[in-house]
Amino acid sequence: MAGRGLVGTGLARAREIGAEAVQVFVANPRGWATPAGDPARDEEFREACREQSVPAYVAPYLINFGSDNAATREQSAASLRHSLLRAQAIGALGVVVHTGSAVGTEPDGSSRRAWAMATVRSGIRPLLAELDRLDRPDAPAPWLLLEPTAGQGRSLCSRMEDLAEYAEALDRHPRVGVCLDTCHAFAAGHDLAAPGGVGAALDVLEASIGPGRLKLIHANDSADVVGSRRDRHAGIGEGRIGADPFQQLFTHPATAGSR
Repeated sequence: MAGRGLVGTGLARAREIGAEAVQVFVANPRGWATPAGDPARDEEFREACREQSVPAYVAPYLINFGSDNAATREQSAASLRHSLLRAQAIGALGVVVHTGSAVGTEPDGSSRRAWAMATVRSGIRPLLAELDRLDRPDAPAPWLLLEPTAGQGRSLCSRMEDLAEYAEALDRHPRVGVCLDTCHAFAAGHDLAAPGGVGAALDVLEASIGPGRLKLIHANDSADVVGSRRDRHAGIGEGRIGADPFQQLFTHPATAGSR
């Protein structure tokens, strides 16, 4: 969001479409650079969000703590640290991070999932501890919002039950929550279009990570069938999920208070 800044681009677009929340980039999502913010613009954005009652969220894209490449893990840590600190500076409520995949294999050809979950812990837990120390009344720490993927490749967390292992790796830290992408959930095998499918998926989510941790929803229909493991979004009512399940989603008690 360079040039006109977060207010001139992000919030202007939010007003234009009548958005009730905004997700912004605090760095180029296609690269690892971690640019410093402008305190004056940060404060302008914080105030504008307050005045317009539009909560903000930050989303870095390239992060994968499950990679077998040490440089990727180091860059992931630097990128997530930057996003968490910048989110705090601009008053964002959370940082959405994809849960990553277990890149690489063991010598016998088996999955490196257990190893990858250990690197998730060693990479993220120190950042959460740092955030604890920086939390203060005038600038609360943002939530770290785990976004399960569509299940492609060797995903570490795609189905709702996978959130339990991920949360345990992070000691169920009180600032760890969930961003639910409905297309991802459908692609991973949760049949939201089936009778009772929305409630069933949300029940598993809460059983896995605990109640009150679902903080943000990316409401997307799916261009592909349930269980496809393909991340192809469609407009609500224009895909395989259909419109009715979204009404069920936003009236379910588990989504109360989420954005």
